Amino acid sequence: METARRRRPYACAWCGRPIVDSETGRRRKYCKQACRQRAYEQRSQVSGTAVPADAVILSTAEAEQLVDRLFELRCAAEDVATAVAERASHDELTGLCRRLLDQAADADRLR
Repeated sequence: METARRRRPYACAWCGRPIVDSETGRRRKYCKQACRQRAYEQRSQVSGTAVPADAVILSTAEAEQLVDRLFELRCAAEDVATAVAERASHDELTGLCRRLLDQAADADRLR
């Protein structure tokens, strides 16, 4: 039972990419060394400040891009809802759902 649970993918603590562990050993926190290094650098930069260690710091441009991606995601979800209400064809709904999933994956990316 323990092995089956350990093999399920989980997210990298830095970039969010999926990680699948081997059967033995401690669970990895990061998908690769570069993510581990970036996390260390961030912890080092905020140590001794009022910024919490688990804070996500975005530049103004990054925050604006995130807001834009979330707006696009909401628009894609509204398109799907409208198509369902108008009883759109299966092919049209499939395309809209694919677009919605792509937008969600893009919006999910913080770094």
